[in-house]
Amino acid sequence: MKTARLTLRRCSHLVFSAVLCAAMALTWGAAPASAGQPQRLDFGGIGRTYSLHVPPGLEHPAGLVIMLHGAGATGSSWEWETNYDAFANAHGFVVAYPDGIDFSWADGRGASVPDRQGIDDVGFITGLVGKLTSDFGIDPGHVYATGMSAGAFMVNRLACERADMFAAIAPVAGTLGANVGCAPSQPVAVLEMHGTADPVVPFNGGPMVGRGGPSDIISAPAMAERWRQTGGPVEFRQMDGLGHVWPGDASALSTQFFANHAR
Repeated sequence: MKTARLTLRRCSHLVFSAVLCAAMALTWGAAPASAGQPQRLDFGGIGRTYSLHVPPGLEHPAGLVIMLHGAGATGSSWEWETNYDAFANAHGFVVAYPDGIDFSWADGRGASVPDRQGIDDVGFITGLVGKLTSDFGIDPGHVYATGMSAGAFMVNRLACERADMFAAIAPVAGTLGANVGCAPSQPVAVLEMHGTADPVVPFNGGPMVGRGGPSDIISAPAMAERWRQTGGPVEFRQMDGLGHVWPGDASALSTQFFANHAR
């Protein structure tokens, strides 16, 4: 198990490969005992799964974070890889790590199995939000979403279509498909992080090829500008020279951003 943990941590220092990290996690065993507990939610006739983390001893959560993995990964492997629970604990956030169908998301680009199958991931995730805010008595103005790569594309789609449910988002290394509309019903606070040397999701947009196939995407600066035009506070972090990775400070930055941007 020690070898497995060292190898998983090493993934965060290399160009991100969700397929590789997920495969290693499955090969060497489950996440450590500190990881969230597996849960199930039936939606659209499908039993959807997610990992749930509740800070120890927490009686009144300060908020809920939906954390979305990249293509090829799982919620539990992404929970371990990002060490997000530790930062959520500091702010009193409950965190849900949903599992995508075929390890991906229906983010609107048409470049994934769930997209091509017509999976309603917007409905699933908002249904999960409704359940968890009710179960834990969380203020609906304290719901947030973050994720990387395919997860970030899905986060942006969630905010575009269900701005009423998300006070703030923090997409990392992901924008929107050029074919995906975005007309949020109200402003959303946005922290966007993207490396200029990203070889998978190009910083300047255009054609890309991900795990599910090719798509055309808008650039990171254009995504930030689109969010600014909706009227919400936007913080754009252009990370010079950074590749397709979850930055070492992304967990700390996103949880602090969420704590500062409740409705």
